[in-house]
Amino acid sequence: MPPNLYTDRLQHLRRHMTDHAVHAYIVPSADPHLSEYLPAHWQGRAWLSGFNGSVGTLIVTANFAGLWADSRYWDQAEQELSGSGITLMKIAAAGSTDHIDWLAANLKPGQTVGVDGMVLSLAAHRQLHSCLTQRQIKLSTQHDLLVPTWPDRPTLPTQSVYEHPASYCVQSRTEKLALVRSQMQQLGAQWHLISSLDDIAWLLNLRGSDVSYNPVFLAHLLMNHEQVKLFISAGKISAELQEQLKREQIHCCPYEQISEALAVLPEQTALLVDPRRVTFGMVESCHAGVKRIDAINPSTLLKSCKSATQAQHIRTAMEQDGAALCDFFAWFEKAQGKQTITEIDIDIQVCAARAKRPGFVSPSFGTIAGFNANGAMPHYHATAESHAIIEGNGLLLIDSGGQYLNGTTDITRVVAVGTPSAEQKRDFSLELKAVIALSTAQFPVGTRAPLLDAIARAPLWAAGLNYGHGTGHGVGYFLNVHEGPQSISWLTPPEPQTAMQLGMVTSIEPGIYRPGKWGIRIENLVLNVPGEVSEFGEFIRFETLTLCPIDTRCIDKSVLNQAEIEWINRYHATVRERLTPLVSGDALEWLQHSTLPI
Repeated sequence: MPPNLYTDRLQHLRRHMTDHAVHAYIVPSADPHLSEYLPAHWQGRAWLSGFNGSVGTLIVTANFAGLWADSRYWDQAEQELSGSGITLMKIAAAGSTDHIDWLAANLKPGQTVGVDGMVLSLAAHRQLHSCLTQRQIKLSTQHDLLVPTWPDRPTLPTQSVYEHPASYCVQSRTEKLALVRSQMQQLGAQWHLISSLDDIAWLLNLRGSDVSYNPVFLAHLLMNHEQVKLFISAGKISAELQEQLKREQIHCCPYEQISEALAVLPEQTALLVDPRRVTFGMVESCHAGVKRIDAINPSTLLKSCKSATQAQHIRTAMEQDGAALCDFFAWFEKAQGKQTITEIDIDIQVCAARAKRPGFVSPSFGTIAGFNANGAMPHYHATAESHAIIEGNGLLLIDSGGQYLNGTTDITRVVAVGTPSAEQKRDFSLELKAVIALSTAQFPVGTRAPLLDAIARAPLWAAGLNYGHGTGHGVGYFLNVHEGPQSISWLTPPEPQTAMQLGMVTSIEPGIYRPGKWGIRIENLVLNVPGEVSEFGEFIRFETLTLCPIDTRCIDKSVLNQAEIEWINRYHATVRERLTPLVSGDALEWLQHSTLPI
């Protein structure tokens, strides 16, 4: 696409800014549900800028346009913004408020900042309003200027909604709603608004395909102690399913009527909302007399703690996922040197291997396959226009995952192509030390997840190394691959809701990235299970769920201690035992060879 196309689009936006007396307009990476992956209808930032990263904030003024992005996207953004007239504004972390500080410093008192309030979280509005007000800068949230600027804007998705099979759900809708209502009662709430799609899907045991990679559907939910109103587009739920929901006091309403429903809530009604998961524009619909109770959605914590039955389903999904990867890696090893293999081929082949497995629904995110220098970009994605051929010597990083009816997977492996160098093997082994350090940790129940981040970093810090992203994220149960409330990250405030509890599934994925050379990230998912019980309380330890060999050809044994070598050998013995019944032929041969003790 010619770079001047983006320049033209920005000029169209500027004309509409002038019409509305807006001096700076913010286009965040968000929708009315504050989703991570956005339906095309809300990908305005990408449409205006050409930057396709999942996180970033675009600000446009009369004579400036800037894209604020963190270190995961710097290389990608520099390439995609080239020639667009948009300046890359580098920030340290995704939660940075640098763009707000820039607005306060560059606008004059009396000028106006515009943003669509329907895609701005309550928490973000609070920060923005506070900072701008101090500088006597106005904030306008009434207008979505993409509407007049984007004439061929995609429509909302229309895919059907379906029930998650009861055998996998474990808990019924009625049981889940009762748990949420119990917490509403404790908080003194009469009504509860939920806009986050994974919370709604979990609570109602429904799934969809409105958002890439996540089995969710566009909807808002408003509930009290007697009934539930589900605001969803017509035609997405069958008449039969609607009747079933109605019998359970769950009533379907038109998607666009959520604001009207909020507007008629009586004065003095106590409404529970999560400020980080509900938008300002949505809550602004309420009468000024409605009493707002700000607290984390009860469903967020409830869905993060998987039951023993769900955990067993997840283990089964991990076995099928591991078997699929055995098929894939067996193909990859045999194909090298016999055919041209590109990073795009890796994506195609790994998705095809998973698609053969029972219960598979879709990838859980876009595959990251980066060879050598491309692997140094944590969120790199190969495209038809820009990708590498996998040949010669080096390291191939593959970060991929699957959505199964019985679980969600997310795994990263780095494998040798040709002969890895001594420096590459040292980096690989240091990164593996970091994975093992956190995988073998034990800590008290209730430890705030961000505090665990340093355990993984310690072996890297000792070697003078570090990485810019977090160490781990929560993972859903046939839901979003990124789930809260726990986050093992120095970027996340260690707030009470981040406490680690039994049943949570989290990733462990430290990294080492050498720009222009290679990237190394080994990632496993782990389950919080009971550890020791002593006079000091109850402890949690991790059970590693992911089942796939770690490439021992990349290991420098001199970097590892004996306990770490024993951990690798125990892990590989488990992988071999669990996956052997599910594979045969080349895949079985590859599995047996790849899990030999070191």
